[in-house]
Amino acid sequence: MTMATLAMPRPQQHQRSDDRFFLTMAFVMAGLLIAGFGLTLAVGRSSFNRPPIVHAHAIVFMGWMVIYVLQNWFATQGPIALHRRLGWLAMGWLALMLYLGTAVTLMNVRAGTTPFIFQPLHFLVFDPLSLIGCICLIVAGVSLRMHTGWHRRLNYCGMALLVGPGFGRLLPMPLLIPWAFHATFVCVMLLPVIGIIADLRRDGRVHPAWWWGLGGIVATEIVTDIIAFGPLGLTLYQVVTAGTPGAAIAPLAFPPSPLG
Repeated sequence: MTMATLAMPRPQQHQRSDDRFFLTMAFVMAGLLIAGFGLTLAVGRSSFNRPPIVHAHAIVFMGWMVIYVLQNWFATQGPIALHRRLGWLAMGWLALMLYLGTAVTLMNVRAGTTPFIFQPLHFLVFDPLSLIGCICLIVAGVSLRMHTGWHRRLNYCGMALLVGPGFGRLLPMPLLIPWAFHATFVCVMLLPVIGIIADLRRDGRVHPAWWWGLGGIVATEIVTDIIAFGPLGLTLYQVVTAGTPGAAIAPLAFPPSPLG
C-alpha cells in the first residue's frame, strides 16, 4: 500500500468533520432560540394574547429556524436535490421575515411598547438592520454556493445574527442595562468564533469566509450605532412616530422598568 493510497481518505474525513460541525451548530442555534423564547413564555414575560401580526412574525421566524436546520441536514445527509430546492424557498422566506420583523418593530415603537431594556430609537434601528445584515450574508453565501466552504460559513454567520433574540431572552437583561444589546452582540460574535476555533483544530488554519462573516456582523453593529446615535436616527424616529403615542417618548431614554 503506497503513501498516496493512505492519503486518499483524508479529504473525505475532512468533509465529514466539516459536515458534523455545521449540522451540530445548526441544532445548537435552533436550541438557543427555542430555549430563549420558551423561557419567555414559561416565566410569563410573553403570552399568546398578542396581535395577529406578532403571531405571524413568530411563526415565520420559527419557520426559518426549521429551514436552516433542514438545509444543513440535506446538505450533509442528503438528498442534495432537496437542499437546492429548499434554498430558493429560503430566499423568499427571508424577504417575508424582513417585512414582518420590521412591521412588528414599527408597531412597538409607535405604540410606545419598546422593551424597557432598549432605547426606543436604538430598537427601531437595530431590529431591521440585524435582519438586513443577516440577509446580506446569506445572499452572499448563496451567490458562492459552488464554493462549499464559503457558502456554509457565510450562511452560518447570517444565522448567527438571528440568534441574538434567543440570547437576549436567556441573559439577565435588566441587570445589563445600559449594555443589554451589546451583551447579546458579544454572544452572537461567539458563534463564528467557535467556527474559527473548529477550523484551527481541524485544519490548522482559518477559512477566509469567517473573517468576511465576522466583518459583516461587526459592520451591521457599526452602521446601527451610526444611524441610531446620529441625526439621521432622530429624524427617522420623528417620522416613524409622528402622531402616535411613541412620539411622546424620549427616543434615547430607557423606558421605566415594570419591575420597579
